[in-house]
Amino acid sequence: MDGLAFIAAVDNISKEKNISKEVVFEAMELALATAYKKNFNSQTNVKVEINRETGDIKVYSVLTVVEKLTEESEVESEEELTEEEIEEKNKIVEIELKDAKKDYPKIKVGDIIEEEVTPKDFGRVATSTAKQVIMQKIREAERESIMAEFDGKQDELVVGIASREDAVNYYIDLGRTHGILPKKDIIPGETIVMGNSLKVYIDVVESTPKGPKVLLSRTHPGFVKRLLELEIPELHDGHIVLFNLVREAGSRTKIAVYSDNNRIDPLGSCIGERGERISKILKELKGEKIDVILYDKDPAQFIKNALSPAKDLSVYIVNEERKEAVVVAEGDNLSLAIGRKGQNVRLATRLTHYNINIKNPEEMAEEGINIKFEEGE
Repeated sequence: MDGLAFIAAVDNISKEKNISKEVVFEAMELALATAYKKNFNSQTNVKVEINRETGDIKVYSVLTVVEKLTEESEVESEEELTEEEIEEKNKIVEIELKDAKKDYPKIKVGDIIEEEVTPKDFGRVATSTAKQVIMQKIREAERESIMAEFDGKQDELVVGIASREDAVNYYIDLGRTHGILPKKDIIPGETIVMGNSLKVYIDVVESTPKGPKVLLSRTHPGFVKRLLELEIPELHDGHIVLFNLVREAGSRTKIAVYSDNNRIDPLGSCIGERGERISKILKELKGEKIDVILYDKDPAQFIKNALSPAKDLSVYIVNEERKEAVVVAEGDNLSLAIGRKGQNVRLATRLTHYNINIKNPEEMAEEGINIKFEEGE
């Protein structure tokens, strides 16, 4: 093996792939030690050293001097051991003091004897091993680089291209890697067309032996949150605060917002002039409805706001500690407050963190509480 050529190759890879040269050298030394044992049928404990300037490779046997070699009692059957465990069990790591003194008269117990045992034709093994190690390190470095890039993008919105699909997933080209968009995590009713670009939310980034696994979603509440920040600068900049967001993907989302700046209208800013801002978000959500709610520190008023589009509601905080409230409504407002299949009150409950019980005046009267709704209230 041409040592200088190897050094040059390591230098180039280090610069191009941003891999530490020392990482490559250390990996090479470990791999060459293993290759030596396999190719030269050696059971001796060895280490390999690569000269960082010349690329010269030397193999050394490494033995610890002991007073007397110990014999293992109750040795496990090799049939019960893995190949690696058998190799480790049979590895020669010690030498008796009396034997060591034949070559090293001043040696003592505990000393380490290192002797060069580099084979003459070791260059052939080194060349093959070097190629394997370098390719492995390149793959590892690329995986780590991709992992670092996308780990920093978790909970963010990105744009990708639908490249392929199978029975359960879509695979989205994100540039340096492909993300997985489970079919259960697309907006109900939407169609993903291969070759088309789409916005996706990075839900989970995890490291696997095959590289980073990037899980995507279009149903996660964070998807709507990032869309809102994209279209509403005041929300992105913090002039408007998103108190809470709850979602039933494909059907309805409720968001509660407020601003500490009296000059900013949080509802108007979110909706935009002639509804321009919110309409862009609705288009991306394939018609999913969005209720923009004004957060209020008064829980009764907040609950009333959260039950929009219902109006003329009477709200009673039954138990503030247990977060329980009763809302009284009648006529059309009763059905609006509850919503189709209970969706409106269900989302309002999650938005306000209050357990909301909706009743009509007749039900309250049966409990001895008379509620009268005046016309125009």
